[in-house]
Amino acid sequence: MNTIRMIGNSLQSLFLLLIRLYWGYQFAITGIGKFINLDSIVHYFQSLHIPFPFANAILAGSVETLGGVCLFLGLFSRIAAIPLFALLLTALFSADFDAVSALYTHFDADPFFKSTPALFIYAVLIIFIFGPGKYSLDYWLTRSYKKKEMP
Repeated sequence: MNTIRMIGNSLQSLFLLLIRLYWGYQFAITGIGKFINLDSIVHYFQSLHIPFPFANAILAGSVETLGGVCLFLGLFSRIAAIPLFALLLTALFSADFDAVSALYTHFDADPFFKSTPALFIYAVLIIFIFGPGKYSLDYWLTRSYKKKEMP
């Protein structure tokens, strides 16, 4: 039993690194895409009746880009996860409300679990709850290596 636990524990930081690299990259690319296609994002936000669509498009793009880079590097990972989580909840309830609605009206979880914001939420929650792992800037900047604990 201890061998299984040791194997699982030894894979934690690698798993967190893979999550951070993949999802950090995805966030950064999505955020940059918002700036490149700002006009279409503003129109999309208008169609969703999001107030101040231009300002919110800039805010969303900034949070995704900066938060994605932070996740990718493992820098201020848990802090970066908070605005990303808020952004994703907003996206889920504004752009993908049908997926949320299906949960409590039809007891159908399938649309929710296939929803893009929900997938991003899982990644952000994993990093917020478990931290960025040993292969991160946070690990070295917080000197967690001296205490042999996760940042």
